[in-house]
Amino acid sequence: MNAKDNQASVFRTQVALRWSDLDAFNHVNNSRYLTFLEQARVECFESLGEAWVTDDSAPVVASATLNFRYPIAYPADVFVELSTKHVGTSSVVIDHRIVAANGTLHCDGHVVAVWVDRHAGKPTELPAGVRRALETLLKN
Repeated sequence: MNAKDNQASVFRTQVALRWSDLDAFNHVNNSRYLTFLEQARVECFESLGEAWVTDDSAPVVASATLNFRYPIAYPADVFVELSTKHVGTSSVVIDHRIVAANGTLHCDGHVVAVWVDRHAGKPTELPAGVRRALETLLKN
């Protein structure tokens, strides 16, 4: 996952809008954007082909920044695009964009995911395979 510019994306997935995602104004409630981003991250991590969740460690969201640019009205064809901004010792900064098929930017921002020792509840090093996969993608 590497963004060399604001348009670059390494992982892209379509979001299936549901009626329950809507608010009284007939657009997607802003709280649902976090759910869309979570699902995209899970799909992205699954696509790495490496164990990213184990009995010993798993990622948690340490922070999330969302810039709401334009409402998503129902119905719509919407995609989440992810790119890696930085790979640290125990964390990764993931830039995200939620865009319509026609290119309209609905939301952008980033999430910091930290791998945590599930027993101690403290940050731990990124799994070696995940680090290699992310660093390889950073070179693209």
